[in-house]
Parts: sequence; structure tokens; C-alpha cells
Amino acid sequence: MNKVLIVDDEKRMLDLIALYLKHHNYICEKAKGANEALSLIKYETFDIVLLDIMMPEMDGWELCQKIRRFSDVPIIMLTARDQREDIVKGLQLGADDYITKPFNEDELIARMSALLRRRTPRNIVEINGLLWNKDQFELTFQNKLIKLTPKEFILIGHFMMNPNQVFEREHLIDLVWGFASETEGRTVDSHVRNMRDKIRQAGFPIDDHLQTVWGVGYKWVNNNR
Repeated sequence: MNKVLIVDDEKRMLDLIALYLKHHNYICEKAKGANEALSLIKYETFDIVLLDIMMPEMDGWELCQKIRRFSDVPIIMLTARDQREDIVKGLQLGADDYITKPFNEDELIARMSALLRRRTPRNIVEINGLLWNKDQFELTFQNKLIKLTPKEFILIGHFMMNPNQVFEREHLIDLVWGFASETEGRTVDSHVRNMRDKIRQAGFPIDDHLQTVWGVGYKWVNNNR
């Protein structure tokens, strides 16, 4: 499930868009204004942002610029302004797409899906703020780095990319240490224990997700709230 931040100064519009998106299996978080949105984006990971332009404290154009200083999260601007120069301005400031109010629900979902298809490679996985990035060889929670050993990093990646799949210890040895390895099951357990401790100390509820299947191995469960 993808996590979307909806930014608007009107509560009615926030609630309406969230209602639309929840029917399409999006996890929705709402920000009533630009300052609240900035705080959320700095400390949480989102797959996409829906951003209103006409807000009193800081307009959507300025907010888009500020977001782009530290994040490349996809941004769709939602606004009643449909002048061509406004559309061009939004795109030049870093927005990825633009849709005018009142919008068609199917068109909004289609545009979001198109952005996310281009955005989501198999080497990046994000679950409730825990981000595994194979390209950068980094695991972060709420944008804070969690230092793992190479084998711990590979292990957590296998779990996060394959939710609800039970990994036997022997299978994990083959995946991480190699077929010819003489590594034993207790070595896997030691790596998993150390990895859990590090992720738990970072504040992520790892015990709600990485579960021990007694006598067999481990599995990852996504508990989306």
C-alpha cells in the first residue's frame, strides 16, 4: 500500500480526498496547511504528495520549492487555477503533475498510479517510515540512518520485499551466505537478533513486523495502520 500526504487548508477537501483514496487502498495522512506538511515530510516517508496551491500561510508553489530542497517525493498539485502559466510555474518549481478542481476521481487515481509506476523500483522498499534502499545500501527510519552490517542489510531487504513469506533458516543461509557456506542456523538467529536490536533502538516497531516462526525461521508481516 502506498502512503500519500494530502495538503490543503480546507478540512472538507482533506476529508473528501482521503475518502476517495482509501477506497483505492492508499494510506492517507492529512496536513492542514504548509507548515504542518513540511514537518511531516521531514520526519516521515511518503510515496506521493497531493498539494493545494491556494493556502494562506504559505502557498503551494513556495511549499513545493521547500520540499524540493530535501526530497524528491512525487508531487501532484491540486488547484482551482487552470491558467497555463500557473501550470508551467508549478512544473518548473518541481511538481510532477497538475490537476484542477473539481477533479474526476478516476483521473486523479490514474495520474497517481502513473507517477508511482515510474517511481517504485524493486530495489527500494518503504514500510511505515522504514526505508530500505539497495542503490545507496542504506536502511533508514524517518530519514535517520540505521547502521547495519552487510549481511544484516541483505537479510532485512529479503524480509521487507517478501511479506508473509516464511523463510527457513537454511534458505536464508543460501540467500545471504551462499550455497557452499558452512554457516549454521544459530548464526542466522544471531544476525537477526542484532538487526532487530538496532532497528528497535531507532524507534521502528520491528517486533510487530519481523516474526519468528518457531522451529522453522522468520517472516515479515505488514501491519498498515
